Amino acid sequence: MELRSYQKEICGKAVEVLQRAGWCYLAMEVRTGKTLTSLAIAEQLKAQNVLFITKKKAISSIEDDNAMLSPSYNLTVINYESLHKLPEVAWDVVVCDESHTMGAFPKPSKRTKQVRALLAKYRPYVILMSGTPTPESYSAMYHQVYGIQGNPFDYYKTFYKFANEFVNVKQQRRGLHMVNDYSGGKQSILDAVKPYTLMYTQKEAGFVVDTKEHVLEVIMSESTQNIINKLKRDKVVEGKDEVILADTAVKLMQKVHQLCSGTVKFESGESMVLDYTKAEFIRERFKDKKIGIFYKFKEELNALKKIFGDKLTTELEEFNTTDKNIALQIVSGREGISLRQATALVYYNIDFSATSYWQSRDRMTTKDRLKNDVYWVFSKGGIEKDIYQAVARKKDYTLKHFKRDLLSL
Repeated sequence: MELRSYQKEICGKAVEVLQRAGWCYLAMEVRTGKTLTSLAIAEQLKAQNVLFITKKKAISSIEDDNAMLSPSYNLTVINYESLHKLPEVAWDVVVCDESHTMGAFPKPSKRTKQVRALLAKYRPYVILMSGTPTPESYSAMYHQVYGIQGNPFDYYKTFYKFANEFVNVKQQRRGLHMVNDYSGGKQSILDAVKPYTLMYTQKEAGFVVDTKEHVLEVIMSESTQNIINKLKRDKVVEGKDEVILADTAVKLMQKVHQLCSGTVKFESGESMVLDYTKAEFIRERFKDKKIGIFYKFKEELNALKKIFGDKLTTELEEFNTTDKNIALQIVSGREGISLRQATALVYYNIDFSATSYWQSRDRMTTKDRLKNDVYWVFSKGGIEKDIYQAVARKKDYTLKHFKRDLLSL
């Protein structure tokens, strides 16, 4: 398989950085070929054993890319959640895909600690990769490079010591208490990792795709609308066996969000589909198309399964090799996979996160594709349009937004 000219150039530069520093960061935008580039880098390093850590949904596509490249090394692809099952192998190169998912702060996440232990044990070359290295805060860079010996912040043994120099720390009220807000990372964080970073944009790669977004509204059943109105008014809806409780603003926002798409999680912890309107609308509206469907809550998947039957899969390989549509949870499906086989993306619901919006809507993009159609299915008069207006402006939808919008719902 022949790499594109820009991928070859990035490979050469990355090998130089790796041989000098032991690690590099491929900050290449989605669909520019990070995976193939990283695998080619490992080949140029003459690696024998390469470990590729990614999301579960992306494993099959990475193995396919590796088969096309046909390198001389042995490749193991594993998801972050399965690192504890990893065999004892002397890894020469470790690739951390979607490495921004290790960026939780102020305390390191479980996966961050596991990756750090792995790197300390084998001392491999390390390739970090993400199209969005710091999607919400520059502060997230600290724990991404946490396990790399000699990283720019190695002197600062904890995030808190790092924050003293690299973060504008603010006080924020949480309930009755004031807590430190560490999200104000300074530009100096990116300046520090710049010598190890190779950036590449879709524009530089020659992408000219035109993404058109379409908002479709459906009228949910009268019973669903009545439940939402009663919940807003009384903060509780009692049924024969279950209770929907919204005794705080956060719970009210969550319940309204669920109900606007026809599902709900009860106070008991059980959940169910109350209204199949959206699933039925999507089936009829797109019955002659092969589509990728993004959902948020697990009961939305159950609704889709009931309405679509055997015309729906949740597995990427089956989607790519059959005429079935695919349903993916927004957060787990927004990164590391390609839905190039889809004629359109359809959103059953929308996530509060601006990162989810920008990453998931780009899943169909390829260098040769000139047009993407993205459809948002919102309930008429519901919360989804307000969320959409926030995330499209690269702002997360928060409780503050909900309180402002509540009177118009």
